[in-house]
Amino acid sequence: MGTDEKKTTDDAVTTLSATRYAVAPGYRVNVRSGPSTQYPIVRSLPLGATVAISCQKYGEWISGPYGTTRIWDNIAPGEYISDAYVRTGSDGFVAPRCA
Repeated sequence: MGTDEKKTTDDAVTTLSATRYAVAPGYRVNVRSGPSTQYPIVRSLPLGATVAISCQKYGEWISGPYGTTRIWDNIAPGEYISDAYVRTGSDGFVAPRCA
């Protein structure tokens, strides 16, 4: 498989490096420095974004288009989004737990 080849499964796209998950359509999701709305916003994801999840951890309960959860997804160093806005296809962890 070449480096540009992808395999699509529902809304998840798998590449050689990581699975990318679709963010809920129509939402510009705030990215925070920790797993709670009490943490500062570091940026916002554009409409139609996909994210790679490095690890996941429990944090504040959030309700969104994909349910209510306290799982937060680490998408880059110091960057978290609520799993309630990410179509992972699971109500549980899909990546290792963050340290």
